[in-house]
Amino acid sequence: MHHNGLRTALLLGLLSALIVMVGAWVGGGTGVLFAVAVALVGNTVAYFFSDRIALSAMRARPVSEVEQPTLYRIVRELSTESRQPMPRLYMSPTVQPNAFATGRNPRNAVVCVTYGLTKLLDERELRGVIGHELSHVYNRDILISSVAGALATMITWLSYMSVFFGGSDDDEGPGFLGAVLMMLLGPVAAGMVHMAISRSREFQADESGARLTGEPLALASALRKIEMGARRLPLPENSRLASASHMMIANPFSGSGLGRMFSTHPSTAERVARLERMAGYRR
Repeated sequence: MHHNGLRTALLLGLLSALIVMVGAWVGGGTGVLFAVAVALVGNTVAYFFSDRIALSAMRARPVSEVEQPTLYRIVRELSTESRQPMPRLYMSPTVQPNAFATGRNPRNAVVCVTYGLTKLLDERELRGVIGHELSHVYNRDILISSVAGALATMITWLSYMSVFFGGSDDDEGPGFLGAVLMMLLGPVAAGMVHMAISRSREFQADESGARLTGEPLALASALRKIEMGARRLPLPENSRLASASHMMIANPFSGSGLGRMFSTHPSTAERVARLERMAGYRR
């Protein structure tokens, strides 16, 4: 977990450095302030309303303890073990097996599972998934994702503005060709670093979730089943689902080739291998 935390800090520092570099190239104070304002507003909305956005995209509804007694018992036990408040529980009617957690802090946390997940996993595996999702909340991953998103958005806007504010051919600016190159490469670089942060947070949630439940192999088994289920039943790649996909325990889309390269999720094989090492398993 220390390694993943350090990696996240370094990647956030890299995003900050990119902002400084692009801002220096742009040289337009008004443009920089505009980019900062857009990033802050957009990601503040995402931070405070991410739960509503994600739940709406998945057509989720709250479930009672009478409907899902096993799910409630698992969440209550793990919340008590962590000395944290009980989150709200939702279920999506989606048949694809998946789950996500959102909420800016433990008191505002939401855990959502799909109908398909409850039918596919046994109790040990479901416990492993819930431990992973609760760890996202306890690790403040919504806040980290919002900060990373804000920084990446600033870089994207500044890169676009470099054409208008930094397109001079004198020694003080990057020149028109340099500005166009920055406009093309800036968003790509920011997006790749942002995705690397998301992958790092998934690894950390796997590890801290496995420590919470004490059963890393149960989570590993669940991840294998979820990946196979998601491949058989991919979700449609629309904008509403795309906005929530990074929160899910597995990539809900059928991405292959470049889609996998730019995925916010690390490969299941690598996640399983790490969990097996935690359990002392050697091939």
